[in-house]
Parts: sequence; structure tokens; C-alpha cells
Amino acid sequence: MHPRLTVVDHPLAARHLAVLRDRSTPSPTFRAVLSDVSMLLLYEALRDLRVDDTTVETPLEPAPARRLADDIVVVAIMRAGLGMVDGALRLVPEARVGHLGVYRDEEALRPVNYYESLPPGLGGSEVVVVDPMLATGGSAVHALDVVKRSGPARVRLVCLVAAPEGLEALAKAHPDVPVTVAAVDDHLDERGYIRPGLGDAGDRLFGTTED
Repeated sequence: MHPRLTVVDHPLAARHLAVLRDRSTPSPTFRAVLSDVSMLLLYEALRDLRVDDTTVETPLEPAPARRLADDIVVVAIMRAGLGMVDGALRLVPEARVGHLGVYRDEEALRPVNYYESLPPGLGGSEVVVVDPMLATGGSAVHALDVVKRSGPARVRLVCLVAAPEGLEALAKAHPDVPVTVAAVDDHLDERGYIRPGLGDAGDRLFGTTED
């Protein structure tokens, strides 16, 4: 397992995960629920953000307040990670968004990079990499390699479902990166799919599955 793994044990996260696992859940519902559960996961993952003390004017008098101290950047691993961006922005509207296009070679089970667009000036930023599925870990390791080269202050990974194999790969490559998930599933099958999992998150998100 990963030394900095957090499994969000919350009834609402469990409820959302049940809907996402259900093969009968249609794409519009899948998209909405993935966005909602992403908010819960990021809420937990960002618990230790730095804040600055300030003062705001209420309608009656000044009141002490706190604001985020650092630039927040959400990096989605495409394409399934796009389904988590809306929930992240509802939680942190001021966050900037980056995209990394990575697909898995189904024979070699290795990540192939096809697109990269990160916001400028990541040095010193708080970066959250999002992807619903952590299977072999190849895409996540690659994404974290790319993000770390930009010199952020801290990097986190937030996923919905993880396989033990992916967590082990991540522990070897990036043991310093906190990982937040809703569930750790049993294993990967011979095709590299998480079992029991929830199928192909990208296909279900965008309605491209044949089922």
C-alpha cells in the first residue's frame, strides 16, 4: 500500500460510489454523481491547505476571516479526470485547471502521453491531480512526474477507486505524494481493469460504452 493513503470512510461517499458502480446508472447520472463525490474527496484531500488570517466587513461589523494562502491548481488526467473538474471548481472556484492526456497501451499496459497543457507558474502552487481510477498506476506516476518538474509546493493525487497494484506502483515512484480515494478494490484482472471496479470511467462518463 501507499504510505500516505487516505480512504474517505463517509456514508455519502459510499452512497455515491454505489451509484457509480451500478452498471444501470446512465451517463448523465454518472457525470453528476462523479462531480458530487469529487467534492467530498477533495474536501478531505485539501484539509491541510495553508490559510491567511484577514478581516471582512459583515453587514453589521468587521469579522475575523481566513482566506486560502496559496494558488490552487487542479490537473485532470484525461479523459476520465475531466469528470472530476467541475466538482473541484465548485469547491475551489478560484482554482486554475491543467490537463494531461494519457492513454493506456492495452498490450503493454503502459501510459502513452498525447496532450499536455499545464497553467504557467506552477512553482509554489498547491497541485491536485485527479483521475477516477488508479489501476496499474502508470498514468498517475507519469502525471506526477510531469507535474513535479514544474516545481509546485506540494502535489496530491485524488482518485475514486484504486487497485492495490496501482498503489504499490505509486508508493515506489512517489511515496511523498498524499493519495485520497473512496475505496481500495481487490485486484487487477488480466486486462488491467480494476475488480470489482466500475468499468471504464471514461466510457461511462461520456456515453461511449456499448453496454
